[in-house]
Amino acid sequence: MKRLVLTGGGTAGHVTPHLALIPHLEAEGYDLYYIGTADGIERELIPARIPYYPISAGKLRRYFHWRNFTDPLRVMWGTLQAWRILRRIRPAAIFSKGGFVTVPVAVAGRMLGIPVLLHESDYSPGLANRISLRFAQRICLTFPETLVYVPRDKAVVTGTPIRDELHQGSREEGLRLCGFTPSRPTVLVMGGSLGSQVLNEAVRKALPQLTRTYQVIHLCGRGNVDPSLTYKHYCQFEYATAELPHLFAAADYVVSRAGANSIFELCSLRKPNVLVPLSRQASRGDQILNAQSFAQQGFSMVIEEKDLTEAALLSALAELQANREKYVQAMEKSGLGDGTANLLREIRAIASR
Repeated sequence: MKRLVLTGGGTAGHVTPHLALIPHLEAEGYDLYYIGTADGIERELIPARIPYYPISAGKLRRYFHWRNFTDPLRVMWGTLQAWRILRRIRPAAIFSKGGFVTVPVAVAGRMLGIPVLLHESDYSPGLANRISLRFAQRICLTFPETLVYVPRDKAVVTGTPIRDELHQGSREEGLRLCGFTPSRPTVLVMGGSLGSQVLNEAVRKALPQLTRTYQVIHLCGRGNVDPSLTYKHYCQFEYATAELPHLFAAADYVVSRAGANSIFELCSLRKPNVLVPLSRQASRGDQILNAQSFAQQGFSMVIEEKDLTEAALLSALAELQANREKYVQAMEKSGLGDGTANLLREIRAIASR
């Protein structure tokens, strides 16, 4: 069996592509191992059957913080830890999804002569992948436009993998989980695995109006459930795993942040959506570019974070409802689908070196 090390973490967006690939890699006979942080969400999401190795990771900030002086030491320690782990496992290759934990793994892989394959979900590459690219042989991209940001000789456009189970949800089960009826349109609100305070507040302020027309499923993030909200047509979850395919199936419309994995899942599922990208003040602007790309292709409506009001949200949902078929047809005609097969091809190629 060929051994393959997977790495990525910090947010669910750096883990869910692994979850899409793992069943296929196991079916092809790969012996899988995972390197992540000790307390990151990746440790919760990766199946228990896969050996998990935690290492130290320092955050790579673009702003002043006192930890900027100590985190380089954490990266160095994480690199030594990764070197020891990789030297013991001796994998054929490393597949890295991004996030700060991946930099020590890519550096250690290069030191040991282990080929490294990166995957970038967003329109513009994240800092961790930009650093890791120096130590990698190949980077797989989701957006063709991202080719201008990376060396052409290392890059290939593959798309992003979509979890098979997302297409296997039951609308009836999703409605049952929430205590909802099939006679009302249902809106699914997704703020990411860590939640979105801005999105949570805007949706909750709009609930008196929203619940007059819609049923609202709200994935609000860890520790963000508000038990005081007892609207009849409102159901909250911190985060959904096994339930997610059913909640997607129950949803007629989706309000979401604009992380690449999430929006490509929405496109694959043909769900008309409103995207609220993270602002440039809170991010490097990658979600803004993701959202603009989808809006230009006719897949999504976009509300900038600064413009997110009760009126703007209600207006956008009314537009989706009035023109639902236009958005569904645009996604169907796009040809954008599941990038799993393309990524598996690249993994096979690099693991056979």
